[in-house]
Amino acid sequence: MAAIDREAIIRKWDDDIEALEKLDQDQVDPEGAVLLLGSSSIRRWEDAQAMLAPYPVIRRGYGGARYSDLVVFASRLIHPHQYSAVVIFVGNDIAGKDQDRQPEEVETWVRETIRVSLAHQPDAAVLLVEVTPTAKRFAVWPQIQELNSMLHEVAESLTGVHFVATSQHYLDSEGQPREQLFVSDRLHLNEDGYQIWASLIREKLDAVVPATVNRP
Repeated sequence: MAAIDREAIIRKWDDDIEALEKLDQDQVDPEGAVLLLGSSSIRRWEDAQAMLAPYPVIRRGYGGARYSDLVVFASRLIHPHQYSAVVIFVGNDIAGKDQDRQPEEVETWVRETIRVSLAHQPDAAVLLVEVTPTAKRFAVWPQIQELNSMLHEVAESLTGVHFVATSQHYLDSEGQPREQLFVSDRLHLNEDGYQIWASLIREKLDAVVPATVNRP
């Protein structure tokens, strides 16, 4: 696995993960739930339950997540839950910063995170959501596209893993980000942006989650 400083990662994020674990203690997971895992786009998706209906959801996102730290906490975030599918969106591995990592490095953490889920629940589908093109990070969009290609290839290579393509819906006819789908930070989705996301994720869930799974 690509090198990471586990101790530094735990120091940085442990409070956030403990807050999510507190939710695990206070909340009862609905039967047949979809586990939403990842970075701030998951954390901020307060209407996920309504938008992904009839799928009940468990939302476990923390702001700024990268695969390099998600992999450290994968067991703590995944093992407490029983779910019909896990949806993973992590959008910060390439952000135009000195801490950016190469897609081949990220791939090792993606595969290990998937391994944790499949070992815990072999029959639960894993959905990898494509990183969204945003105005704030469009200068590194070519590099993000390489990462998205890696995610697609990983999904194609593993049974039970699926890629959710989204980027074409967030680009206009000239290939620029549709800024009307984002809040003022030009990075996070607004309600209209989330509606598109929800439609694409729900379409994939419909294709891969057995119809026998409880859907209220």
